[in-house]
Amino acid sequence: MFNRLLCFCALICCALFSLQALATTQPGKLTGGVPSIHPAWFKESFLDIAEDAEEAADSGKHVMLFMHLNNCPYCAKMVDENIANAPYTPFIKENFDVIQINIKGDREVAFDANTTVTEKELARLLKVRYTPTILFLNQDNKTVLRLNGYRSVPAFKHALDFVQQKAYLKTNLSRFIEQQQTTPVYTFRDHPLLKQVSDLQSVADKPLALLFEDSSCDACDALHDGHLKNPEIMKVLENYTFVRLDANSDEPIIDPAGNKTTPKAFAEQLGLTYRPGIVLFDQGREIERIDGLLFTYHFQEMLRYVGERHYVKYPKSFYDYLNVRTAEILESGQNIDLSK
Repeated sequence: MFNRLLCFCALICCALFSLQALATTQPGKLTGGVPSIHPAWFKESFLDIAEDAEEAADSGKHVMLFMHLNNCPYCAKMVDENIANAPYTPFIKENFDVIQINIKGDREVAFDANTTVTEKELARLLKVRYTPTILFLNQDNKTVLRLNGYRSVPAFKHALDFVQQKAYLKTNLSRFIEQQQTTPVYTFRDHPLLKQVSDLQSVADKPLALLFEDSSCDACDALHDGHLKNPEIMKVLENYTFVRLDANSDEPIIDPAGNKTTPKAFAEQLGLTYRPGIVLFDQGREIERIDGLLFTYHFQEMLRYVGERHYVKYPKSFYDYLNVRTAEILESGQNIDLSK
């Protein structure tokens, strides 16, 4: 009887201790947000974009719409490294009118003759999924190039040259870069989870991560030395069949839907211009893609969203899932740094 009483008291003490620990758990902190400081030479636009496009064309320029979000670390990095303090900043000022659009903003934008909306409504219409998103517009106010997410300094210069030279009239960005960069900057690297699969339909029953690389990829080494060596990310990747495709290859493959194609043609069909780009499929259809720089937290959670099939519960947007996931992590007392 005495032993039972001792056990009962011990259980009560443990329960009280657990409740006290739970009650005193402090919420985690969300850090890493960085405000963008836009250069004073960004155009002071009245946000009549068609008029802006005409004015730019009259001066031999293109409009560059810089679509950003407050405290977005990717936006701040892009502005600092690729626009305000880039080795080619004078080239941007000479050839582009840069107009900033806050994708959560309430300013009224006349995007074209039929579309006058707030900044945030415009972002929804344009299906902006990443910040920054950059749209380059010609004199007819048509998008000639779209970049989703951060680009490295060399990669962004290729994009600027592509638009400034109006190469979009005869080719796409990927082929333009291939022609400009004749000396390889990247040699394909092995990874323990990469599989050699040419018939992608044969593995379509489970999540499929297609990694597109090529010899001109200046960011591929960083991917392998960073995310692809992270044990937590590698664990999430185990949910996938992980396949690399050479985006310049003309070798025959079968895509996830069963069509005969080549990696080069498939990348062009997908409209994928970022290297290293990762397209995430499940049951033969594309669910999401990583076509810009993502720091660790966003990269890992994007992989979890598809690899663990959270998209089934949150089908409208990855960010619906991410908001819930972030809240759960913070409530558990863990911190999240968005900028690492």
